[in-house]
Amino acid sequence: MSKALAGKVALVTGGSRGLGAATVRLLAGQGADVAFTYVSSAALAQSVVDEVQALGAKAVAFQVDHADTSQAPVLIDQVVAAYGGLDILVNNAAIGVYGRVDDPEVDTAALDRMHAINYLGVIAVIRAAAKVLRDNGRIITISSGLGTRVGLPGLADYSATKAGIERYTLGAARDLGPRNITANVVEAGLMETGMAADPAVLKALLAGLSIQRVGHPDEIAAAIGFLAGPTATYVTGAVLDAHGGYNA
Repeated sequence: MSKALAGKVALVTGGSRGLGAATVRLLAGQGADVAFTYVSSAALAQSVVDEVQALGAKAVAFQVDHADTSQAPVLIDQVVAAYGGLDILVNNAAIGVYGRVDDPEVDTAALDRMHAINYLGVIAVIRAAAKVLRDNGRIITISSGLGTRVGLPGLADYSATKAGIERYTLGAARDLGPRNITANVVEAGLMETGMAADPAVLKALLAGLSIQRVGHPDEIAAAIGFLAGPTATYVTGAVLDAHGGYNA
């Protein structure tokens, strides 16, 4: 694998499993020193660190609850202390909570936590990272096809968080363009990660895809790797679809 990111420092939020872990492995494989966050399983996070180190690359994990926005500046300070700077930010940490807006039994506390993690948590990390990102840096926010098209009942709250972070990231592209920092969105599709565990929802979403299968995390990580790499210097304010044609 090319070491196109040698000398770069990357931070991946939610990097202990699924797409986050695949992204950590990809960026480290391209030569970057990688930091990532996890929320609960230190053992799972350590397994990713061990895997990266076995490849001869560097990785460090930080426990962060992204629902608590006060932890974002602390996280960025920790990354800079560990590696001396920051070049690439991948906003991946997210949860999924579903329910119709007219459901009297909907778990509003769970929806509020999702909003805190998926939307406010992303904003907090972008704000903190923007202060230290080196010129020519990268911000890549992981969204979903649901950020553009809802398509099914019960997804209003989740879709709204994704639409919000997409617009915020594109706004960051405007604000940080004078420093040649790019900010882009990857709309990820259904993956083999258990995110859409409800069989009925999964069946309905698959039926709406052009490629009617779930994706592998490595397939979406490849899109992230492109936006993080040296050939994407003139790509900013873009939304890259990697969801099997959900919007086609």
